[in-house]
Amino acid sequence: MARFHGPVGYGWSVEKPIGSGVWVDEIVEASYFGDVIQNKTKLESGDGLNSNIAVLNSISIVANQFAIDNFYNIKYVKWLGELWSVTAVEVKAPRLILSLGGVYNGPTVCPAS
Repeated sequence: MARFHGPVGYGWSVEKPIGSGVWVDEIVEASYFGDVIQNKTKLESGDGLNSNIAVLNSISIVANQFAIDNFYNIKYVKWLGELWSVTAVEVKAPRLILSLGGVYNGPTVCPAS
């Protein structure tokens, strides 16, 4: 079983600027340790010229109270240098089992300016 260490991205919808009616995801990252418990990949045929890569991996992280309280806000995991979408989360305290899907293309943490 391979080891995992990396950031997990959480997202909350917030209105910016207040009262504008425009909602965006505000992202926060937290680092976790865990295990890669399933390691599979597949190609998905799409409308484009090339197939999309999707992973069927499951990563088990050792969760803190923040992770358990906010598991439904998990958007992505950084693994093997790439951001992957989290498609499902299973709570097995003190761990969370994160099922990964395709490459994540959504908002990420903004670097400090």
